[in-house]
Amino acid sequence: MSMELRHQIRNGVTVVTLDGRLDSETAPRVQQDLRALLPGEGQVVLDLSGTVYMSSAGLRVLLLIYRHAQSGSLRLALTGLTPDVRAIMDATGFLGFFTVVESVDEGVEALTV
Repeated sequence: MSMELRHQIRNGVTVVTLDGRLDSETAPRVQQDLRALLPGEGQVVLDLSGTVYMSSAGLRVLLLIYRHAQSGSLRLALTGLTPDVRAIMDATGFLGFFTVVESVDEGVEALTV
């Protein structure tokens, strides 16, 4: 199974949806695609509701995106964490890096306040 990225702009916030598996096979392309999609500044919601699996390679992609956001003035929120992905991120301490919201709408609202 592959990974598909879609993006849209909602109220000035870039929303990137990841559908599929974020693993060692898909991570390099996802990382490259995300870097191209993410603005240097502004707000981004990453919608992981369609991410059915995330390996350590996927966590590394999220860490690199987090560092990218920290190096500029990019505000980032995650939504749609499945119980498995949330458990992995919680166990590794990754949840603490991100604003985690329940929906894309909530993420857009949280980032535009």
